[in-house]
Amino acid sequence: QLQASGGGLVQAGESLRVSCAASERTQWRYAMSWFRLVPGKEREFVGGISWSDTYYYADSVEGRFTISRDNAKNVVYLQMNSLEPEDTAVYYCAAAVSGSVRLAASYQYWGQGTQVTVSS
Repeated sequence: QLQASGGGLVQAGESLRVSCAASERTQWRYAMSWFRLVPGKEREFVGGISWSDTYYYADSVEGRFTISRDNAKNVVYLQMNSLEPEDTAVYYCAAAVSGSVRLAASYQYWGQGTQVTVSS
């Protein structure tokens, strides 16, 4: 079970951190990623951690967003800096047993989503 939290309303240029709490240990068991969804668009990969602790980011967020994890708490974070209005979306965390880190179809478990709104 995944529980996302931390979304909100910020202005362009500001930062926000969203969290994903898992009900069990995820390191080496699951790839953990963040996706985002905007109405009318396909779900977009934002960033993720593979089973071997390799980090991946979408080009659109590279250098601005950072994923981290607290293994003791089973929490994965997405730190979002220099936010832009185009980052406005519902952000979902997801866990995959296997597959491709960047593909939404690989993920069996999804959190409920948290809204991030960036005003200009």
